Amino acid sequence: MSDSSSSPSQGSSNSDDSSNSAFERWRRRVMFVTGIGVTEEERRADLQQVKNRRCENMKKDLMDNSPLVIFLLKHLRLSGCQVPESNIFCATCEDLPVAGGGTTAHSGGYIPQVGAIKLCGGHFFSKQHVESTIAHELIHMYDQCKFKVDWSNLRHQACSEIRANSLSGDCRYTRELRRGITSFSKQHQACVRRRAIVSVSANPACPDEATAERVVNEVFESCFQDTRPFDEVY
Repeated sequence: MSDSSSSPSQGSSNSDDSSNSAFERWRRRVMFVTGIGVTEEERRADLQQVKNRRCENMKKDLMDNSPLVIFLLKHLRLSGCQVPESNIFCATCEDLPVAGGGTTAHSGGYIPQVGAIKLCGGHFFSKQHVESTIAHELIHMYDQCKFKVDWSNLRHQACSEIRANSLSGDCRYTRELRRGITSFSKQHQACVRRRAIVSVSANPACPDEATAERVVNEVFESCFQDTRPFDEVY
C-alpha cells in the first residue's frame, strides 16, 4: 500500500522539478536578452557562448559534408597527419597586434605547437566564411605536416600564407566585394598578396610592415604557383 500511495507524489515532484527547471532556463534567457539582473560583462560572456556553440555546429557540419574540408582532411591523413574533430575548436579571439602598431581582426588561427585550429566564434558572417577559414588553417596544417614549416622564419610563413589565401576561397571575388574592394585587375593575386602581408606583419618575429611586404614579394611567384594538394586553385 505504501509503495502505491507514494507513486503519484513522486511523479508530481518530478513534474514540478521539470517545470521549475524549464522556467529557470526561460528566466535566465530573458535576463540575458534584456540585460535586467545581470552585468554587461555577464551578458557579453553569455552571448559569446551562444556564438561559440553556433560556430561548433557549423564546424561539425562542414567536417562531415563540405567537399573542400573533407578533401583537405583526407590529404592530411595521406600525409600521416590525423586531425581529430576536437583539434578544430571554436573560442573567443582577441585582435592580433601587427608590426608598426595597431591590431588586425581575424577569423581563426593555426596553433602549430599542438596541431590545432582555433575558430573565432562570432567573427563569421556565413557558413561559407567558416568553411574558407577552416580550409585556410588546414592548408597551414598540411604545410606543417609535409614541409616542417618554421613559423618564426618569415619566408616560411609568407609562403604558407600565400598558399592558404589562394587555395582556401579567402580571395574569391565575392569575398573581396564584401570587404569593399572592387578591383578587377589581377584581383585574386592582389588579395593573396595583401592578406599575406597582413598575416606576416602579425608575426612577433617581423619588425615592420615593410619587411613583411618585402618577404612576401620575394617568395610570391613560386609559392603562388604551388597548389598542392589541389591540381589547381579551388
